[in-house]
Amino acid sequence: MKTDSIFYRLFQTAPGILLELAGRSATHAEAYQFRSVEIKQTAFRIDGILLPIDPSLLQPVYFCEVQFQRDTQLYHRFFAEIFLYLSQHSDTHDWQGVVIYPDRSLEPQESKLFQELLNSAKVQRIYLNELGEMTGLPLGIGIVQLIIAPEATAAEQARQLIARSQQEGVAGVSSQDLIELIETIIVYKFTHLSREEVEAMLGLSDLKQTRLYQEALQEGRQEAQREMIESLLRARFGELDEALTAIVEPLLQLPPGELPPLLLKRSRDELIAQFTP
Repeated sequence: MKTDSIFYRLFQTAPGILLELAGRSATHAEAYQFRSVEIKQTAFRIDGILLPIDPSLLQPVYFCEVQFQRDTQLYHRFFAEIFLYLSQHSDTHDWQGVVIYPDRSLEPQESKLFQELLNSAKVQRIYLNELGEMTGLPLGIGIVQLIIAPEATAAEQARQLIARSQQEGVAGVSSQDLIELIETIIVYKFTHLSREEVEAMLGLSDLKQTRLYQEALQEGRQEAQREMIESLLRARFGELDEALTAIVEPLLQLPPGELPPLLLKRSRDELIAQFTP
């Protein structure tokens, strides 16, 4: 199973899940984006960084490493990448490392060089098999745990998570996006099944055809975009007054990828002048 791509998609779609794993509240998720970063003038590329959308908010940067195979040089590489990044981004407010293992057996044994860091509050080591029973975990962490679920129980766990996703939530993520993440994990886990067979196994075939699901899919995407716009406006200009509230609807008509740079670069007066109906 391609765990790297699964985790990348998971944290990119729902950054709040990574925050929960790191012991933070998922309510901060709207202030972050998960992406890869190239380290200048080196061969390093960090594939998992949770970056504050607005650096002025003084939130920590999260460096994430997912390790599902043995690598004795893991911590050498991980900390080298972190400190190279920090040397090139001296304005970073704070940082946190998060290393995710399926279990303790894959953690490098010889880590004396980095023991002080590993034992400090700067680094969280997550062992997925020690998180507890899925039913007692927050929804987002339950989805992460599904990645290591054995095939014999994975389908039933996925069905339970799908049911929960229609009742509970993960900050900034629609229930439809959560269902797609759960389905994708099962597709990667059961490689001998087609996506249509996976949908049938999880009971999604009929659900996805309902008008309610289709309407909720569209509404969920629009609501998540609205929340992101309002969050960025508040981060830059404080509580929304009448003038800022009036430009939210026009901003919703823009392609989602254009919004963060626009909202972070334009002044209040420029935004109001351009988007006031």
